[in-house]
Amino acid sequence: MGDDSEWLKLPVDQKCEHKLWKARLSGYEEALKIFQKIKDEKSPEWSKYLGLIKKFVTDSNAVVQLKGLEAALVYVENAHVAGKTTGEVVSGVVSKVFNQPKAKAKELGQEICLMYIEIEKGEAVQEELLKGLDSKNPKIVVACIETLRKALSEFGSKIILLKPIIKVLPKLFESREKPIRDEAKLIAVEIYRWIRDALRHPLQNINSVQLKELEEEWVKLPSGAPKPIRFLRSQQELEAKLEQQQSAGGDAEGGGDDGDEVPQIDAYELLEAVEILSKLPKDFYDKIEAKKWQERKEALEAVEVLVKNPKLEAGDYADLVKALKKVVGKDTNVMLVALAAKCLTGLAVGLRKKFGQYAGHVVPTILEKFKEKKPQVVQALQEAIDAIFLTTTLQNISEDVLAVMDNKNPTIKQQTSLFIARSFRHCTAATLPKSLLKPFCAALLKHINDSAPEVRDAAFEALGTALKVVGEKAVNPFLADVDKLKLDKIKECSEKVELVHGKKAGAAAEKKDFKPVAGRTAASGAAGDKDTKDVATPKPGPVKKAPAAKTGGPPKKGKPAAPGGTGSTGAKNKKVLETKEIVEPELSVEVCEEKASAVLPPTCIQLLDSSNWKERLACMEEFQKAVELMDRSEMPCQALVRMLAKKPGWKETNFQVMQMKLHIVALIAQKGNFSKTSAQIVLDGLVDKIGDVKCGNNAKEAMTAIAEACMLPWTAEQVVSMAFSQKNPKNQSETLNWLSNAIKEFGFSGLNVKAFINNVKTALAATNPAVRTSAITLLGVMYLYVGPSLRMFFEDEKPALLAQIDAEFEKMQGQTIPAPTRGISKHSSGGADEGEDGDEPDEGGSDVVDLLPRTEISDKITSELVSKIGDKNWKVRKEGLDEVAGIINEAKFIQPNIGELPTALKGRLNDSNKILVQQTLNILQQLAVAMGPNIKQHVKNLGIPIITVLGDSKNNVRAAALATVNAWAEQTGMKEWLEGEDLSEELKKENPFLRQELLGWLAEKLPALRSTPTDLILCVPHLYSCLEDRNGDVRKKAQDALPFFMMHLGYEKMAKATGKLKPTSKDQVLAMLEKAKANMPAKAAAPAKATSKAMGGSAPAKFQPASAPVEDTVSNAVESKPDPKKAKAPGGSSKVKSAPGKKVPSKTSLKDDEDKSGPIFILVPNGKEQRMKDEKALKVLKWNFTTPRDEYIEQLKTQMSSCVAKWLQDEMFHSDFQHHNKALAAMVDHLESEKEGVIGCLDLILKWFTLRFFDTNTSVLMKALEYLKLLFTLLSEEEYHLTENEASSFIPYLILKVGEPKDVIRKDVRAILNRMCLVYPASKMFPFIMEGTKSKNSKQRAECLEELGCLVESYGMNVCQPTPGKALKEIAIHIGDRDNAVRNAALNTIVTVYNVHGEQVFKLIGNLSEKDMSMLEERIKRSAKRPSAAPMKQVEEKAQRTQSVNSSANMLRKGPPEDMSSKLNQARSMSGHPEAAQQMVRREFQLDLDEIENDNGTVRCEMPELVQHKLDDIFEPVLIPEPKIRAVSPHFDDMHSNTASTINFIISQVASGDISTSIQALTQLFQIESLAREASTGVLKDLMHGLITLMLDSRIEDLEEGQQVIRSVNLLVVKVLEKSDQTNILSALLVLLQDSLLATASSPKFSELVMKCLWRMVRLLPDTINSINLDRILLDIHIFMKVFPKEKLKQCKSEFPIRTLKTLLHTLCKLKGPKILDHLTMIDNKNESELEAHLCRMMKHSMDQTGSKADKETEKGASRIDEKSSKAKVNDFLAEIFKKIGSKENTKEGLAELYEYKKKYSDADIEPFLKNSSQFFQSYVERGLRVIEMEREGKGRIPTSTGISPQMEVTCMPAPTSTVSSIGNTNGEEVGPSVYLERLKILRQRCGLDNTKQDERPPLSSLLSKPATPPVASSTDMLHSKLSQLRESREQHQHSELDSNQTHSSGSLTSSSASTTNIDDLKKRLERIKSSRK
Repeated sequence: MGDDSEWLKLPVDQKCEHKLWKARLSGYEEALKIFQKIKDEKSPEWSKYLGLIKKFVTDSNAVVQLKGLEAALVYVENAHVAGKTTGEVVSGVVSKVFNQPKAKAKELGQEICLMYIEIEKGEAVQEELLKGLDSKNPKIVVACIETLRKALSEFGSKIILLKPIIKVLPKLFESREKPIRDEAKLIAVEIYRWIRDALRHPLQNINSVQLKELEEEWVKLPSGAPKPIRFLRSQQELEAKLEQQQSAGGDAEGGGDDGDEVPQIDAYELLEAVEILSKLPKDFYDKIEAKKWQERKEALEAVEVLVKNPKLEAGDYADLVKALKKVVGKDTNVMLVALAAKCLTGLAVGLRKKFGQYAGHVVPTILEKFKEKKPQVVQALQEAIDAIFLTTTLQNISEDVLAVMDNKNPTIKQQTSLFIARSFRHCTAATLPKSLLKPFCAALLKHINDSAPEVRDAAFEALGTALKVVGEKAVNPFLADVDKLKLDKIKECSEKVELVHGKKAGAAAEKKDFKPVAGRTAASGAAGDKDTKDVATPKPGPVKKAPAAKTGGPPKKGKPAAPGGTGSTGAKNKKVLETKEIVEPELSVEVCEEKASAVLPPTCIQLLDSSNWKERLACMEEFQKAVELMDRSEMPCQALVRMLAKKPGWKETNFQVMQMKLHIVALIAQKGNFSKTSAQIVLDGLVDKIGDVKCGNNAKEAMTAIAEACMLPWTAEQVVSMAFSQKNPKNQSETLNWLSNAIKEFGFSGLNVKAFINNVKTALAATNPAVRTSAITLLGVMYLYVGPSLRMFFEDEKPALLAQIDAEFEKMQGQTIPAPTRGISKHSSGGADEGEDGDEPDEGGSDVVDLLPRTEISDKITSELVSKIGDKNWKVRKEGLDEVAGIINEAKFIQPNIGELPTALKGRLNDSNKILVQQTLNILQQLAVAMGPNIKQHVKNLGIPIITVLGDSKNNVRAAALATVNAWAEQTGMKEWLEGEDLSEELKKENPFLRQELLGWLAEKLPALRSTPTDLILCVPHLYSCLEDRNGDVRKKAQDALPFFMMHLGYEKMAKATGKLKPTSKDQVLAMLEKAKANMPAKAAAPAKATSKAMGGSAPAKFQPASAPVEDTVSNAVESKPDPKKAKAPGGSSKVKSAPGKKVPSKTSLKDDEDKSGPIFILVPNGKEQRMKDEKALKVLKWNFTTPRDEYIEQLKTQMSSCVAKWLQDEMFHSDFQHHNKALAAMVDHLESEKEGVIGCLDLILKWFTLRFFDTNTSVLMKALEYLKLLFTLLSEEEYHLTENEASSFIPYLILKVGEPKDVIRKDVRAILNRMCLVYPASKMFPFIMEGTKSKNSKQRAECLEELGCLVESYGMNVCQPTPGKALKEIAIHIGDRDNAVRNAALNTIVTVYNVHGEQVFKLIGNLSEKDMSMLEERIKRSAKRPSAAPMKQVEEKAQRTQSVNSSANMLRKGPPEDMSSKLNQARSMSGHPEAAQQMVRREFQLDLDEIENDNGTVRCEMPELVQHKLDDIFEPVLIPEPKIRAVSPHFDDMHSNTASTINFIISQVASGDISTSIQALTQLFQIESLAREASTGVLKDLMHGLITLMLDSRIEDLEEGQQVIRSVNLLVVKVLEKSDQTNILSALLVLLQDSLLATASSPKFSELVMKCLWRMVRLLPDTINSINLDRILLDIHIFMKVFPKEKLKQCKSEFPIRTLKTLLHTLCKLKGPKILDHLTMIDNKNESELEAHLCRMMKHSMDQTGSKADKETEKGASRIDEKSSKAKVNDFLAEIFKKIGSKENTKEGLAELYEYKKKYSDADIEPFLKNSSQFFQSYVERGLRVIEMEREGKGRIPTSTGISPQMEVTCMPAPTSTVSSIGNTNGEEVGPSVYLERLKILRQRCGLDNTKQDERPPLSSLLSKPATPPVASSTDMLHSKLSQLRESREQHQHSELDSNQTHSSGSLTSSSASTTNIDDLKKRLERIKSSRK
């Protein structure tokens, strides 16, 4: 019973996972209570249960499961994190709950699903439920359908996506299971409730009986629109509001909301598209042209059948539409006309928006065909045009419709008006802006006065519909002149109209005053047709972005023809109400006098014309007082100004009186209701005085006041025309000056540019320079608003004048437009709303486009010209294109009607002759400029084909196409391009050129847009396929464009669109989306209202400095989110705030001083480490490229932004190289003062330099290399060690520069490489340089080979990686290079190696061709003749390489384990400077070196050990020299105060030349416990590997003190095991064991010793168990068992590994008990190994087993790491084997083990075990052993030497038979010279060798090593690096030993013969050295 209640003590979450159902039940109940108590949805408590909720719902016990479901429901309802569990829980509900018999379980499951939907996870739930429909269990299917139905019924069709459900419905209806069919019926009824008839088509093919039943059910449904009864969390506030309203009894808003609930599923969406073009009859196009009408009819009928398909596949329907249009327009048989119209209707209905591009061609034809009287024809045409209207917008077809309105045929007029009326019904106030309404109303007003009643009625209907749609306020201005009777008729019609969109539109307009309308109409008194222009500030941003609304109206209708004052009339009648424009009749002089005398003192009127000026002056003063006191309503302005103009009037000679007079005019204009009539009385006089020196200013003031009263456009027009009708140049120039200022004060809105342009031209031609100057100034101001298109008008001026104009324009570039200060208050109270107006067009700058005189060229586009362009002969085609270009050039600006030209040009875009394609593109570019914004209507039929050309394979054609598309987009804005499916269809084409160009274009355009059409989402699936395109450029462009798509569509939509991708693709794309989300730019800011059009009106972007903001407010936005594209703008966006209004270049200087004072590198703690982690985890791009792409530069910029001063970063990433030079100069200045900063950002600095290596500018490169030299010198002084990351992202790019043609650069690069060896191991540099030898650049190959030679010369053979053999083979290949320099370099390098390594070189380089070999031998001979040809050079080079020699201490300081060899060489080569050496190495380690140095002047430093012996000595018995180093003091702590030097000292002792010192040092190594514990797993693994390898090294036994060495190593091993961090050492041993068992080359002895160490550890476990991190150990065991499952371990030849593992686990289980199972937390997937199962088994049997036997065994086994097995252990071992033989399962395994054992210990006695058993058992065992023996012998006998198991044969090191001699042998013998030499060799290699083979298991060592505490960190790091160097040198020693052993022909050479050859070799080498020194 004890066990049963055990679980009561467990925490709740553990109970929930307990294997006992009672425990789980209790757990779920408690969890339910906890969940109900937690109030905070974000409480951390929720997260505990995240992983358990699935278990709650999928519990195997039905009773428990019910409780689990209840708890899960509460959890999902209340936990903030619940959404994360959606997928797994819902799939659990579907598979494990819906199949339960209990109804309660099913209900709870459904509730959980619905609750997930409520917490916004509808899509995931629906996905799982739809998967459930594929289940084979009908219960599950029924429950899934039921859940979907409930969800739909409660949440509505907006939340539950119907399309996927409808798709599977037919399949459900076919099910054999009745419950499924019944449930399908119910859900079909529910769906019908939401979408009505849209459901009929998808279900038309189901069983007729079922369909009939459905129909019956559908009929019963209530007719009202359904509403959701349950809301998402985000909508629940809305729900609350609704309830409040309903309780208040007012369903006011409720009514408004009805509209929202209209079925938003469109039947069209549910259909599959059908492809029909290929199904057209083959002879269709011939038949449709046939003379017999029957044939034509056949052709049309074929089409009619095809277009009946409700949804058609997109395609090129141009020819088909053209053919049908021809029938409609020209066919004489009316029946066929009707048939063709039906076909067009079918096409329009089936294609929807995709038909839009053809609408423009067809509409005029259909409208003109309305002249037909036959009703069926008229009806067919009406249906056709209505269907076509739905595929396009009214805006697009307005031109064509308005053109037909003037037709004389009344039927055409009637039908067109009716069509307009029907079209208006589809509009809303937003889609029927005033700019569009105006031309339609004008045309319809003509029709209401038509003689034909049907025309009048149709017009009334159309106007009534307009009135209904946009409200009276918007239409009334156009109906000002309509008499009351007709007005009533219009209103009456308006009431009858039923709108398509319900009454919402009109109601809103009435109720809310409909903003756009209010804003528009409030703009007062704008002259003539300009009333649609904004009076308020135009929006910033080039006009090209604003789709011009003008396209709507007929090009020039209703516009004033002449500049004069005529423009005013148009405005008068329209604006009376809103703008209060004062219209007053002209009064006679008498009336004026009468009115004036009523308000002025009588004396004043009498003295007006006095001859005495003083009286006149007094009179004026009185006049002024009177005016000042007058009330606005009482002031008779016209009368007063008439009085002022009374004789002498404006001819007044006294300037004082005149000044007063002008002042009074200004006062009257400001204070009274001043009309244009009054203005006309005074303006002439004012213009006359404007040039007067004394009165000019007053005259200007008066003019400004009048302009404010009567609007600037009108005033300016009057003033300018008056000024130029006089001859006075002063007046002319001053008038122009006044106008320049006035425009700045009033803004540009509504000005008649054309009138000014004519006057300016006159002024420019004036002889008086002042007039010319003023005119140019005025042009400059106009340029600010109008932009570059202004220049077009002056292109024919004289060059000198044009140059002045250009200079003025240049001055204006980049200036912001001043905000208007006048003219706003009175007239445009509503103007402020313009900004939000949905209708962006019609703004200041776009006026200019409408003012250009446009030519009609359609008559010049003759059919001859069109057929010429389509001719078969390319020359004729070219002629045609030339003609078109000529026509457009001549016309300059053209009207949008260009006849058949678009079709003709479209054909030429895919011309086989590329020259013609380019010419066509040029024409289309011209066309865009000439047509202006009106080109918009040609985007679909001409613009999209241009995009297709972007896929051309020729570069120049693509460039031309891109330029053309840009020219078009500049005129049209982007909206037209993005609407519809055309763009996505282009992107769909798998043409890499097209894709990359199009994506590049979108990436450039999208960031600038404030909003995009919803159709942009259609491009996303194709964008995703581009992300995985085979072509790298396409992928890159797609990645670049991704953030901009996301900017407009949002992350959610983009992520949702990944749903249709394959799982692998989906993950990749989602990762990219995450990345893009981080870099997503903000949307283009909405323009600030106060600022008028920023950046020069419609100036195209290229003229605008990208970063100049409008004002501070905008500049903040710009700064916070710098656009990547703006990086190249001079000055960047960094300093925008300083001077918003000035040109950009001046900005940089302003902030320079204060900016540059601080540090240039900012230290970010752990910044570098974080960057490396990010790069490892692939969160950022790995720095690896052939040429740097933008994304790398952007990434580097982003990374630098946090740690580099802003101003420096701007300089570093500037597009101009001079700025790079400045940056480099600054970096050099700060190098010394900011060492930490430089080191902290070193990775980024080096990456930036790699970018500079790709620049072409030599000056930057020279400076960069100069800096790098200083940098690496500094780093070596700072003892810095380059990390792998820094090295790999810099060295390969530096090596590229070795191949530069300029000697200076090459020399610098080589110098840098030399210096780098001081901060990065030469052996690691070697592979990088080796890679450089593979370059195509021969100079680079040669230089790299030379550098390799230098490395070998300086650092010995150990630098050659991966092995000297491989490296030399690679180098030798270059001996056959075709370039002489490369050949020489390769030969020299190999000669260098030869000098170091001797004859062995020939074996290492492998087979060379005869020619190459002879060259090499020749070169070696020559070098032997002059070996020290340049002793001076050598000394010099040595000095150069040791310049900053103290850097070797850096290895002790930081960085990964490092080249021992390079350190030693530095130490050796440095002994010439003893004082420098002092800093580096302790004196003890230096004595030998000094002595050697004194012995031999300039001997090569690779072989200092040879120097100790004269050749004769070798033949005499040698005594071991006295150790030169004093013995190690056991109290070294007192000797060396700091840890670092202690460790240095010990390690220097280990590597000492004296063996006893080494031994003593080894024992000291792990004495200090606190330090020993700091050793990480990785270091310990390396150390143990080294030590065990050392113990097994047979050569140590040949040494005299071999035994002692082994003993001290043995002792050290024990120390390591005891003193290290127990977790780390256990982990290290397990990894080592795993590696040794995996490595085929590893000796079995090695594994055995590792296992003995493990046994030792097991013995220590009872004391250390509490300090061990069990989770980590179990993770290691898990990994071990995963790599070696039980079966694999059993196959091992030794059973020790499996026993070791079992013993370890057994001990752990015994010590920890059941708690051991809680320590499996670090294991992700426990099923991957048998660990958990094994532990559970052990726990079960723990009671039966007495762990003592194992304990004893482990104690004995590990007590002495030695070969002997203790007797007790043998007995235990044999007992285990016999137990196995006795068990049924393991008999064979036991026999095999017994055979192995007998073979291993031939003297072992197994008799005692057999004695007690039966005879049968004994004979069974003997027979079994014989069988095994026969089997094994049969496989071939393996010769083995004693003590070595058969596995030895596969080890790497050949084992000569004589080497394994017992140690005793050597004790008695006299030691020969060979032994001494051998020992020297071992020690030399142990000191000097390095092997950089990467650790095989970096993750554990890196992840699990404990972070050291700062004070100790450096010392432990040093310890780590030293230890791993020791290990590496040991490994290298083995390798080289192997190499040398293999070179001998026989593996069985005896030691003595080996030593003789060694001596001979040595003799030769010493001879050579002697001769070279003579």
